[in-house]
Formats: sequence, structure tokens, C-alpha cells
Amino acid sequence: MDVNGTVAEGFEPVRAAFVRNFETLGERGAAIVVYRDGRKVVDLWGGTRDVDGTEPWEHGTAQIVRSATKGVATAVLLLLAQRGELDLDAPVSHYWPEFKAHGKERTHVWHVLAHRAGVPVLDRPLPLAEAADPDTAAAAVAAQAPAWEPGTDHGYHAQTYSWLTGELVRRVTGRSIGAWIDEEIAAPLGLDLWVGLPDAERRRVGRVAQVEAPAAGGGLRIRPKRAVSEAYADPSSLTRRAFAAITPQPDENDPAYLSAVLPASNGVATAEGLARFYAALIGEVDGVRLFSEDTLERARGERSAGPDRVLVINTRFGLGYMLHGSASPLLSAGSFGHPGRGGALGFADPEAGIALGYVTNGFRKSVTADPRAQALVGAVRASLGE
Repeated sequence: MDVNGTVAEGFEPVRAAFVRNFETLGERGAAIVVYRDGRKVVDLWGGTRDVDGTEPWEHGTAQIVRSATKGVATAVLLLLAQRGELDLDAPVSHYWPEFKAHGKERTHVWHVLAHRAGVPVLDRPLPLAEAADPDTAAAAVAAQAPAWEPGTDHGYHAQTYSWLTGELVRRVTGRSIGAWIDEEIAAPLGLDLWVGLPDAERRRVGRVAQVEAPAAGGGLRIRPKRAVSEAYADPSSLTRRAFAAITPQPDENDPAYLSAVLPASNGVATAEGLARFYAALIGEVDGVRLFSEDTLERARGERSAGPDRVLVINTRFGLGYMLHGSASPLLSAGSFGHPGRGGALGFADPEAGIALGYVTNGFRKSVTADPRAQALVGAVRASLGE
């Protein structure tokens, strides 16, 4: 397997781990970029970008990153709050009056970000055409009765996070969250990162890697605990229903899916775009910084912890970001970010000055703690002498 790219002196363990992922963990096509203190120190790619395994992954190949998209969507709401345009402590219904149905008037904006809104499922799952229509999808979420009293517990909003965050942004700004990301985040930083992939980018040869058709079901880990396996196997569980809020499961190579604006699940990014985004959350990158120190601390302050009603394991969330813990082991206690189901990972560690983006088209039946991503995180830790 040819691995291409460079690592700065001291980061050789990351290259070694990236190579081992292909040799021993079945990696198919992937890339990793790491920034330290606003400077790129790792830029590696390898493998193949197509289903047949014949076309090489190129520098600049982008990849759907599934729930790693949530980390980007979250930043939109936090930046609107930073600018004084959105109050995270206000009721959601202050901006979106229809949302108060079925006792949801006590749901606050921060509950959405911390997965405490109580609406991880839809009684009537949406086909892709309806899921991609912001009016239809927002109406479905607004009309949904909560699975628990909002604010009292937490459970991963796997798909409904798209419409909760997207509609809040639309009500506050008049723009789709995808347009806001493109204009206010991606353009200033020069990111190859989209929520709603433009047709011109999709048609560029070598631009977007293909993924294999997703397997049915799926568990949390390679050897999941019995309770987790049972939750994924039970069609009536919150777990299965949360991931099936869009039904049937979309083909992730379908142009209609890639072009939809679904900020919980269908962002497309290069490893560079994901890493550079996180680098700009914690510091300046070529003159651009996104989060103030106050916003940074709010983002990674624990808001939810313990048994997750959807993922059926202990999870930790700040405002929209997963925090370091057993469900999502990151670099250190101060790290924050978001994995994508089956492999992708983006996170930052302010104390170490580290930002990492890892993308892969070799998705696995996992939600968090993918062994390939974890091998790379461990290699970064070793490079720092920790």
C-alpha cells in the first residue's frame, strides 16, 4: 500500500499508525491531517477512492463524514450566540413557535445542542425527499411528541439534529445552515467542506470518494455489550428509531443525498477541511479564528453525561460536541469534537494546540471509538510525548 504525504519531525508515529491501519485493520481509502498551533504537521493519504478499489485516493479527495458533520453544524449555533444573534438559554419556541407542541415549550436551545431535547425519533420516518425539504422536515419535528421531558435526560439525536439545528439557523438568519457554513466558515478559511455538496464539486474527477452500500443494522463496537446489540436489533427501540428517522436508509453515493442539507449526517469534507476547521475553533489559522475564548469554554463544558437513552452506553456532551470519555476517547480530558458513524473523526485539544481530521470510505459497523481513528489519536499522543 502506497501512503502519500508528509509529517513534521516528531510526528513519524502518525505515519506508522496510518500505514498499519491499511496493513492490519482493513483500511480502504483514507486521509488524515493534523494541525498544531495553527500549523499543519501531518498530511497523509492513501488507498482507493472507488467501490471497485481501482482508483487511487488523491490529495484533496473528499468524503462523506456522517455525524462528524454535527461538529460543524454546532459551530454555527455557537457563532450566532457569540455574535449576539441567538440566545442559547432561550426556549426553542422563541425562534420557532410551532415547536412548542406536546409540551416542548420548555425545550431550550442549549438542550438541542446537548442532546436533551427529547425528540431523537419521529413517529413517521421521512423518506429522503421529505427529509431534504426544510419545511416538511421542520414541521415533522415540531409536531413530534417528546420521548422524555425535554431537559431532564439525554439521548443522541442521530438524525433529528439536522432539522433541529437547521431550522433554528433558518429562523434566525433566513439562510440554510449549509449556506451559512459555506459563507461564514468555509469561505474565510478556504475549506473543502460542504453541507449540501454542489453538483460541480461532485462531478469533479477524484473529488468525492465512494462508499460501499451500508450494511443493515450495526452495533456500537466490534464486540458490543449485549444491551447495545439488543437495542440495535429491536425495531421499536429508541436506538433503531433514532438512526431510522430517514427511511429507507439513503444511498450515500446518491447525488440527491449528497446535495441535501442534512447537518447531522451528510457533510462532505477533506481531512484538511475538517482539521483546519477545528484548528480555527481553538486558535488563529492564517489570520482567521472562529471561537472566542468564552465560546470555546462554553462549547466544551459538560452539559450531558451518563447513560445515553439512544446509544445505550455512557456518553458525555458539551454544547454539541462529544467530550473525551469511554464512548469517544480523544487526546485528553480537554478535547472536544465529533466522530462519524463507522470511522470519520474531527476534534481539537486546546491545551495541546492539536486539531485533527480523519476521513475514510471504509466504514465499519461502529458509532464511536473506531479502532483506526483511535490508533491515529494514540499516535498523535505518542508524538507529543504524552
